Amino acid sequence: MDYVLALDQGTTSSRAILYDRQCRVVGFAQREFPQIYPRPGEVEHDAQVIWDTQREVAAKVLADARVRDAEVAAVGLTNQRETVVVWERATGRPICNAIVWQDRRTASVCEALRTAGKSELIAQKTGLVIDPYFTATKLQWILDATDGARRAAERGDLCAGTIDSWILFQLTKGAVHATDASNASRTMLFDIHRGEWDDELLDLFSVPRRMLPEVCDSSGRVAKVAAGLPAAGASIAGIAGDQQAALFGQMCWEPGLAKSTYGTGCFLLLCTGARPIASASHLLTTVAWRIGGKLEYALEGSVFTGGAVVQWLRDELRLVASARECDELAHSVADTGGVFLVPAFAGLGAPHWDPNARGALFGLTRGSSRAHVCRAALQGVALQVADLVACMEKDSGLSLCELRVDGGACRSEVLMQMQADLLGIPIVRPADVESTARGAAMLAGLGVGFYDRSTFANWQQSSSRVVPRSRNDELIELRAGWNRAVAAARAFASGA
Repeated sequence: MDYVLALDQGTTSSRAILYDRQCRVVGFAQREFPQIYPRPGEVEHDAQVIWDTQREVAAKVLADARVRDAEVAAVGLTNQRETVVVWERATGRPICNAIVWQDRRTASVCEALRTAGKSELIAQKTGLVIDPYFTATKLQWILDATDGARRAAERGDLCAGTIDSWILFQLTKGAVHATDASNASRTMLFDIHRGEWDDELLDLFSVPRRMLPEVCDSSGRVAKVAAGLPAAGASIAGIAGDQQAALFGQMCWEPGLAKSTYGTGCFLLLCTGARPIASASHLLTTVAWRIGGKLEYALEGSVFTGGAVVQWLRDELRLVASARECDELAHSVADTGGVFLVPAFAGLGAPHWDPNARGALFGLTRGSSRAHVCRAALQGVALQVADLVACMEKDSGLSLCELRVDGGACRSEVLMQMQADLLGIPIVRPADVESTARGAAMLAGLGVGFYDRSTFANWQQSSSRVVPRSRNDELIELRAGWNRAVAAARAFASGA
């Protein structure tokens, strides 16, 4: 057996990547799938389409590489987190669309929980803030809004889980309903200190325990792929939420090492090792992974709209035809001409946690051009990440000496230069920016003994570095303008 297959189920596409014994990419397949927007602030996916596209790309990558099922040593799963699926245990059919992590329909439920004084309880047990981003209120909504769902769940007829659980159930043809500790820690139902589902939280959100998956390690054999499916017979031996998988894939295994993923959103994680650090800046304390039964932790800051702002410019405004054109236009001007784009299309994540905020464009003049708007869009992403780094350093008492980056949007030279300038530290970008899939492959390969950690020893040597070059006075003015723009966007949404 010479290969590891990583299944990377993301917010806008399903991907399959094949790795060899040196953890080098030897095959890649990807399929996008539709986004469903029932009402403003609501985002759904067809879970059956997610599985269909994931199965198709797995079959395609193996066929294209002429790799037989028996040659696959292990399968690793990584996934968009917080998105919740509820399905029939007997048939494997979803009872409704999956509710996506970006969805804000339960904002009023979250506000009621805060008003009822539940913030401290949830923070202490889960490391999370009360927000529609997380799974619990979405799952509660499905059980209340879908005819017969709550009674069926109480009878044990329904399963619920994040996307990893859904894919795992399908890969095993219903034999295994499980998740790993990193995904469980994103539900607002999991005690990250004891490492198990919490009865008090289950009661608070009226979620029957019997519908939830078993929690397993992030690395180690969980199940085998069922007959008749791509990679049939291979051990499923790695599971992690996409951001934790990227943290592992970037080899941020020691406290003080951090990475930022630039995908649909932007997610900054700082490894804190065996010690969970409570945040005073509204960051998240989350499980990084569980290996050999041992929990390790990270501090996390979440930007809900990162690279998706370029998709918005392309698909909704039709301002550009591609991400490359956006980059070229942004590079064609020295600055934004005073334009600020606050991409709060799904509210604002850390450190604001404002689900009601909406996107806004400020500072337009008659001279503002497409190029200025494109540069402002990229700058808005970099500024959000810079806000997170400042909070993270304050909470942890650590100063980052570099930031490791990955995800599709980190290919933008303009964005990475902005990020280096704003942070004043080098940006380290690996030759293979798909750290999420690589992390899943590493966890799976390690879980079956196919890899050991020395396999990855030379990876950082092939990384490129972007060093800061802006003057501090320019950055002070820029940050002040950004803070005004964010405050104005939040005030407009609140009616203040």
